[in-house]
Amino acid sequence: MAATQKTITPIDNSVYVERPYATQAEIAATLKAAAEAQAQWKFATIAERAKILSKAVDIFLSHKDEYAEQITRQMGRPISQSPGEMRGFEERARYMISIAQDALADIEAKDKPGFVRFIRREPLGVVFIVAPWNYPYLTSVNGVVPALMAGNAVVLKHSAQTPLCAEGFQQAFDAAGLPKGLFQHLVLTHDDTAKVIAAPEVAYCNFTGSVAGGHAVQQAALGKFMGLGLELGGKDPAYVRPDANLDHAIENLVDGAMFNSGQCCCAIERIYVHEKLFDKFVDGFVDLTRRYKLGNPLDPNTNLGPMVRTSAAEFVRSQIADAVKHGAKALIDSKSFAADKPGTPYLAPQVLVNVDHSMGVMSEESFGPVIGIMKVKSDDEAIRLMNDSKYGLTAALWTSDEKEAEKIGDRLDTGTIYMNRCDYLDPALAWVGVKDSGRGATLSRVGYEMLTRPKSFHLRKI
Repeated sequence: MAATQKTITPIDNSVYVERPYATQAEIAATLKAAAEAQAQWKFATIAERAKILSKAVDIFLSHKDEYAEQITRQMGRPISQSPGEMRGFEERARYMISIAQDALADIEAKDKPGFVRFIRREPLGVVFIVAPWNYPYLTSVNGVVPALMAGNAVVLKHSAQTPLCAEGFQQAFDAAGLPKGLFQHLVLTHDDTAKVIAAPEVAYCNFTGSVAGGHAVQQAALGKFMGLGLELGGKDPAYVRPDANLDHAIENLVDGAMFNSGQCCCAIERIYVHEKLFDKFVDGFVDLTRRYKLGNPLDPNTNLGPMVRTSAAEFVRSQIADAVKHGAKALIDSKSFAADKPGTPYLAPQVLVNVDHSMGVMSEESFGPVIGIMKVKSDDEAIRLMNDSKYGLTAALWTSDEKEAEKIGDRLDTGTIYMNRCDYLDPALAWVGVKDSGRGATLSRVGYEMLTRPKSFHLRKI
């Protein structure tokens, strides 16, 4: 019997899903079918592609309650929050379908008599997508829908924590009548994932995960010339200027740090507050954080569920303990959260002050419900500290001065600048990281550029 992949739910550490790993013959057949299907699909019109994919989105959403509960059971997000992922899925999928005609249109070069010249966007071929568990549909839809709209075939390898999400995609595309072979999913070991990346049929790999995982993807792709899209780690900062709306900043930054137990690619992980607002900000932040209810994510009253696994929670506990050992002050009594239990994935939120960048909690990705808050005296100090990181995914500014926000944004080494919001992906804007947060881009018309290659037509009339 073939080895199986087991998904352990963090709710009670029981086996929730079990699936056999793909055999070598199944992997080879999948890649062959994808290449053959894509050779025909590339000639379908964008309108034809849009019709099928829009139908698939409709079918997918008809199961949204079922899929939302599956998310909760697979990775632990509260059932009160999982439906939001369905709304985000629809927003991104429909937007990327809607802009495809314009984004993929020929680029004409005019004003040369006797010649017709244009650049056409050609699909790459087979796109391999390796998706994570934390936002299992939102992270994968960024690549799946635009890749298909651009004329590619897609093979999806989802996280071992959320395999049912790949099956949800498959059911929707099959029911919508997408030609066989254009979208397929595989349950793969790490070694077989590397082999698929290196396979000659695969032209592009979109990976979302850890920095170590990104290096492994690059290593697997070394033997051939292929494109890579890598969204990796983050330690996303926020800066609260003295002219910020304090109540708005507190409410949104607590949510930005604690939503999904802090397990968001662009979660707020460190906050810098101008000294004029620091004390009031910290008091308000702590007060709101204390109101969270940690518990079973299937309880509709829970708004803070378990972390994805015990080891992840223990890592955050160790970060907190190390920071306190080196002078940080913890402002939340974890004992006030009855569900918090060492040795389990259930972890109380924590707010730390008296922190600095020598502490791992301010420099290494936590991916959990903990936040360090530092006092700053000026914009220059805040900018220096925000840039003092090996990561660069997003940065959030809280201010009433749009012009100053833009000036500060120009000085920040990051992929996205927010003002008075955080932890959100706008599908009209490119999602991109710098430094160890990755390379390449998804979403927006720029995302289509990553999934196609230019072909120039230079036609001379005789």
